[in-house]
Amino acid sequence: MKFYLILFFVLLGVGAAAQDPLGNMGNRFRGIKNAGSGNDSLAKRNKFEDSLTISYRYLDTLRNYKLDSSINDLTRYYPMPAEYNYLGNFGSAAQSYLFAPGMKSGWDPGLHAYDIYKYTVDKARFFTTTRPYSELNYLLGTRSEQFIHVLHTQNIKPNWNIHFEYQLLNSPGTFQNQKTAHNNYLVTNWVQSTNKRYNNYIIIVANKLQSSENGGIRDRGLMDSAIYTQRDFIPVKLGGGAGYSANFFSTNVSTGNKYTDLHLLMRQQYDFGRKDSLVTDSSVVKLFFPRVRLEHTIEYSKYSFQFTDNSAAPSFYQQYNMFVDTGAAYHKQDNWKELINDFSIYTYPDAKNTQQFLKLGASVQNLSGLFDTIPRQSELEPFGYRQSETYYNVFGHAEYRNRTKNKKWDMTAYGKLYFVGLNAGDYEAGASIESLLGQKIGNLTLGGQNTNRSPDFIMTYANSSFNYMKAATPDLKKENITHLYADIYQPLLQLRLTGHYYLMTNYTYYTDFYKINQYNAPFNVVQIGLNKVFGVGRTKQWKWRSEVYFQQVLGGAPLHIPTIYTRNRLGYEGNLGYPKLNLAMGFEVNYRTNYKGDNYSPLSGQFFYQDAVTVPYQLPNIAAYLNFRINAFKAFLRAENLNTFHNLNGNWGFTNNNYAAYNYPYPGLLIRFGIFWGFVN
Repeated sequence: MKFYLILFFVLLGVGAAAQDPLGNMGNRFRGIKNAGSGNDSLAKRNKFEDSLTISYRYLDTLRNYKLDSSINDLTRYYPMPAEYNYLGNFGSAAQSYLFAPGMKSGWDPGLHAYDIYKYTVDKARFFTTTRPYSELNYLLGTRSEQFIHVLHTQNIKPNWNIHFEYQLLNSPGTFQNQKTAHNNYLVTNWVQSTNKRYNNYIIIVANKLQSSENGGIRDRGLMDSAIYTQRDFIPVKLGGGAGYSANFFSTNVSTGNKYTDLHLLMRQQYDFGRKDSLVTDSSVVKLFFPRVRLEHTIEYSKYSFQFTDNSAAPSFYQQYNMFVDTGAAYHKQDNWKELINDFSIYTYPDAKNTQQFLKLGASVQNLSGLFDTIPRQSELEPFGYRQSETYYNVFGHAEYRNRTKNKKWDMTAYGKLYFVGLNAGDYEAGASIESLLGQKIGNLTLGGQNTNRSPDFIMTYANSSFNYMKAATPDLKKENITHLYADIYQPLLQLRLTGHYYLMTNYTYYTDFYKINQYNAPFNVVQIGLNKVFGVGRTKQWKWRSEVYFQQVLGGAPLHIPTIYTRNRLGYEGNLGYPKLNLAMGFEVNYRTNYKGDNYSPLSGQFFYQDAVTVPYQLPNIAAYLNFRINAFKAFLRAENLNTFHNLNGNWGFTNNNYAAYNYPYPGLLIRFGIFWGFVN
């Protein structure tokens, strides 16, 4: 069935283009990390030229971006942001040290611990390139950790581009039952008619995320025992003592979470407007200026969230007040299907500025859920009974955008309101203004958002397989979040200052492995960030890149976040006299203040609030790196967790581990080596 749906979308998009075959897009830009800005040239391009001209954009933004060629930060090239706290293995559940609540209104299934490893529709890129371009990226880490990323994009015709990405992450981990195995792929197809009136966009995204769950180590004291310097011997709470396996092709997860999703999206646009042309010395470039645009977007998605334990440990499940037979298998699963139909209309007040528009639209969302609601009654029914439910939403949305040609004043305002259905009464609204104030002052952005949202489905509805409170589920009110922010960047000083202010009401959270609670009183969170690059020495080739964030919760809310998080890189960035060489080498130090960090519940895939134990950093995380680039070839060598080196009962080794959560230690020394190569075909 999946194959026929994919084939249907591709053929429909290409067939429509053939009848009247990249165009300008609306909607607000959702900030995507590490994008370099740029603009398309109006000059006619020669597909046989030696050089490569390539840019890309996202579905809901008009701005063009260039590929990132920097080498001073390896985290730009694999899906583990530096500011994230993860449970001890590459690919395991993770959350950010920097407070950033979910501000999406409407339906949310509620399982997000593995989101950073996923491709999403918002991350899908549509390229324009004069030559076929490919990337092959491979990273090898300690204990057979592997990360592969493949990209290919090419313009079949000047008005037709296809793009493909594949990503594989496989890591056995340092401790028992910690294996991760993630597979993702993404396909985009972008076609514009020769008369520039019709645009067709297709996105296919699929993610398969598998992560073993060990529930943490059984006894923290064993970390300081000379008997357990080989960390995969330390007993853990879940998994039945599964041993280490470096088999690249073995992705079996006998105890852990398996999340899969598939997204098929097609957007079609037809413009009414005025034709024009640009005459140069050597060519005539056809132009088209839309005044009214009609748009239809259809998106079909499937989700499966599954927890399985084939050797359930009764002592662990007693924390959930659940009875589990010794050695019996335990299984929970939520399946969802989602279909969204959206119809929108754009108007362009300025005929020659397609980046100023007003957009109005309405959407119908149909949802179908299948849940393991009733526990198993006998061995003949190992996974219990399944219950299906259907829901729907009808919502409207509006947006105004004006991006001036000189970038002096760029404005965006948007809103969404759910009229009827599962999430009736939810809304989100926001506005921002951006101005380029000159080289002496820099670039300034000011904005604000307000969201009124239903708590996640698994927290609100007892029929979810991952709601373990069932009949005792509290009656939750809608969360309300106000977010004000400011950002100023001064290019001469290489200084960025950011500020975020949150006002939250009806904050919903977990209090232990399965209990749901809500803090109804309003409270505030303040976050201030500073990002500065210092040039050291006469040539300024020695650089200190510093990021510092200060956060504070104002009020008695059940929320713990580190007061200070900082990341610093000090090293050499230059070419050592070789023009084609670009070199970056030095040390990186990450630190966060000690705080009562969240614990983690494997069965529900949730980080939860705890107020009993401080999760300490023994020392700041220290890494050494050596990176270089020659033309399109990049190589990265990195030694992490150097801070763990110490003497344990007369034996020197990397055993002074920091902790992600109370029973979840980070690994010792990690060596990562990566090769990243771009090819122009």
